[in-house]
Amino acid sequence: MASMVPISGSAYTYTYATMGELLGWIIGWDLILEYLVGAATVAVGWSAYVVTFFKDVFSVEFTRKTTQAPVLWDNDALAFKVNNGAYINLPAIFVTLLVTALLIFGIKQATWVNRVVVVVKLIVILLFIFGACKYVDRSNYTPFVPPREGNSFGVKGVFKGTQRVFFAYIGFDAVSTAAQEAKDPQKDLPWGICASLAICTVLYIAVSTVLCGIASYKDLGVASPLTHALEFHDNTRWLRILIELGAICGLTSVILIMLLAQPRIFFAMARDGLFPRIFGRLHHRFKTPYVPTIVSGVVCAVLAGVLPVDILGDMTSVGTLLAFFLVNIGVIIMRYIHPEAQRGFTVPGGPFLIPIPGAAIALVILVLSDGPTIYRLFIWLAIGLLVYAVYGFRYSRVGNPEKWSEEDIAYFQDAGMLESDSEYPEKQSLESARSKHTVTSVVEMPEPRHFDVSSGGPNSYSHTGVYELDSPYPVYHK
Repeated sequence: MASMVPISGSAYTYTYATMGELLGWIIGWDLILEYLVGAATVAVGWSAYVVTFFKDVFSVEFTRKTTQAPVLWDNDALAFKVNNGAYINLPAIFVTLLVTALLIFGIKQATWVNRVVVVVKLIVILLFIFGACKYVDRSNYTPFVPPREGNSFGVKGVFKGTQRVFFAYIGFDAVSTAAQEAKDPQKDLPWGICASLAICTVLYIAVSTVLCGIASYKDLGVASPLTHALEFHDNTRWLRILIELGAICGLTSVILIMLLAQPRIFFAMARDGLFPRIFGRLHHRFKTPYVPTIVSGVVCAVLAGVLPVDILGDMTSVGTLLAFFLVNIGVIIMRYIHPEAQRGFTVPGGPFLIPIPGAAIALVILVLSDGPTIYRLFIWLAIGLLVYAVYGFRYSRVGNPEKWSEEDIAYFQDAGMLESDSEYPEKQSLESARSKHTVTSVVEMPEPRHFDVSSGGPNSYSHTGVYELDSPYPVYHK
């Protein structure tokens, strides 16, 4: 789907294209929750590793008052409880605002930073796998599926663990949100997503195997489990320091990717008229959607400062599951409503072999989530439907074309997000941008200001699409 519809918006764009505006809005609103809460979750983990890093390196212990959330989640009672002595998580707020500022300055600078921290992260993950494997005690693998205790462990615990692990898939979804910044999205996106999925799967299995082998599963329910598990073994101080340093770098890159993706969801929805157009404003110098970046960063910082990691993680996971459920359905629908479209990547086995089990698995894991988690998701979606009824439905670009003036359309015709200073030292013409980033709209609606763009070149589709006259961006039409 990312290679077929390489537009900022990810699952929102795919759902909009296949299932219509209302479901597109629902999944877009869900993605807002997914990325905001996901970034906040990782920021809380970042804070925990910073605290342990200062403790191991400088023997400095930060007070709980400023490094933990004021509330905790009781998994057995399924209720909040007061975290006595804790008031706010300042390190989590700090890193969120720092990454937000970096993203405002542009994707070029953010990409350079991300490359560095990803390399550091991979090195440290390998250090943990090979450095800690000698401490593995096979008795920690027994019982392989621990007996159920309240709402934890047992078969239900396996499904809850699966839900938590599904959190990781938000990263693969985030890749597609920056599709318009890719040089060759039809080639780069499938390779990038599939390769990263394969590598991460292997590393996840290896890290989990070693982690559960060096400490009892009952001791791992903390925000910084890798270093916490190593504390049970002698002569691991330097290994803990290296892992903490890598975790700080690695989690920083994750926060960066999530806060990079979130404003592009806002941008795509504002472009379609579902949000006020200020959310689609690009900075005159940095060519980044700075308004939604600031809004996302501030809201994320607040969530990271006051909520515990398990609540944030659960909310992110259920949002991701809902998005992947609809994307799987969208793959099937797209095969039938646009069978002639050229695809950069085709799901093997036809339109049913993978999408139907994928949708079913996502739905089952979603249904088996804790009741309060599902309730919070429904409350968030209900708020979204209210926002849609008040604003989105009335100003939608598809449903209300008469409310879109030439000035409104021109507002989103900035090609800056497609152009990279490193690749385009001088501003290219729109014709040149089109030749490198040809993207066609889903359905053609003839109007005087439009013209047809047929296929041509490695990055274009085989079917005829529609562009606005002066823009490389595609526009959805009835």
